[in-house]
Amino acid sequence: MFKINNLRVIACAIAAMFMSPAASSAELSETGELIDGVAAIVNEGVVLKSQLRDQMVLVIKRASSANPPLQLPPPNILREQLLERLIVTELQLQRADRIGIQVSDQIVNDAIGRMAQQNGVAFEDMPALLEQDGVDYAQYRREIRDQIVMDQLRQIDVGRRIRTSPREIEQCIADLEGNVVVNSDFNLSHILISLPESANAEQITDAKAKADDIFQQLQDGADFGEMAVRYSSAQTALEGGLLGWMKGNQLPTLYTDVVAAMQNGEVSQPFRGASSFHIVKINDMRSADQRSEIEQVKVRHILVTPNEIIDDETAKQRLDDAVERIENGEDFGEIAKLLSDDPGSSNSGGDMGWSGPGTFVPEFEEVVDGSEIGALSAPFRSRFGWHILEVLDRRTYDNTEDLKRSNCVMSIQNSKLDEETQIWMRRLRDEAFVEIRI
Repeated sequence: MFKINNLRVIACAIAAMFMSPAASSAELSETGELIDGVAAIVNEGVVLKSQLRDQMVLVIKRASSANPPLQLPPPNILREQLLERLIVTELQLQRADRIGIQVSDQIVNDAIGRMAQQNGVAFEDMPALLEQDGVDYAQYRREIRDQIVMDQLRQIDVGRRIRTSPREIEQCIADLEGNVVVNSDFNLSHILISLPESANAEQITDAKAKADDIFQQLQDGADFGEMAVRYSSAQTALEGGLLGWMKGNQLPTLYTDVVAAMQNGEVSQPFRGASSFHIVKINDMRSADQRSEIEQVKVRHILVTPNEIIDDETAKQRLDDAVERIENGEDFGEIAKLLSDDPGSSNSGGDMGWSGPGTFVPEFEEVVDGSEIGALSAPFRSRFGWHILEVLDRRTYDNTEDLKRSNCVMSIQNSKLDEETQIWMRRLRDEAFVEIRI
């Protein structure tokens, strides 16, 4: 183990790790600057030495700025861990590229905007703020884009295959009734010891013994974050296993019973998942109010979508005519059945049912918010075409039970997603051609 005090010295040491004595002269330019090279060949792509160096410096900087500073493995072990992470990232990005996943600049801007808002700064101030921390803004955007791409890929390759049965949901709701976990939020850290796919009895025994040994070291006073960095196979390993704050009713179902029996600051004994062993620590916990109310609105609308036959002006004129007919006494619902291009509501006379905040696209929601009950709107344009709408009613709705059910679905899916993602990522790695060059 080593502790970081001087990033400049460490950065030089890291650079030296990528150069053998025989090769060093070939990797320096005439000005003495280190020239980039290949750390690993990954299928048809590569991981560059510069990527690995940058990641090592970043992890070291984060570890040194943690409170208390986080101890890291020796440089050669840290390098292996980070290279493996970069290899798996490259495999995911290659897979995403093959199936055509693309992320627009606007999506990246939205993600950075949310982070800026969480930190209480303006979006346009983010480059300067990152520069103060020594982070290149262009590189930061690339990393955000890559993370969004990988999230979308996992949703396609893993998330869409996960199903929750009505029985699982009902059992989850029954289990949560009166459970203290539901009424709490948790700040958690996590160590994951993975099992090979189709692990045999000996491999399971070895993994269990490793998890038990880690737990014993923790009981003897070892730091949880340092043990996560050294031993965990989870994606959060190099962040000390930190999962951050999670609502109790959204915890993976695998954790629920374990966390329910724990106190603040306590570390769980190892417990088994489908393809791994887990150790969890409660860093902090707080009570959470579970009653929830939202403002809902009941709306009906008529949509006319411009196409090759109906241009924009004609679409609006059809709705102008519809407004006149409704004001002269014709039934809104009957006109909607005949005229509306919305397949989800036309058969029910344009009725969209009760809807909560954020249900509609902004241009539609703006008209809804500005409409009185029973008043017919003028035709307006959204990204879907031309609309008229009528707000039928408004109410304050206690959605606690709905939330409980949706949170159970999320909890079950999250529990399955963790396990399935580990299996999927190991399969990606096992099926890839990888040649380590350092």
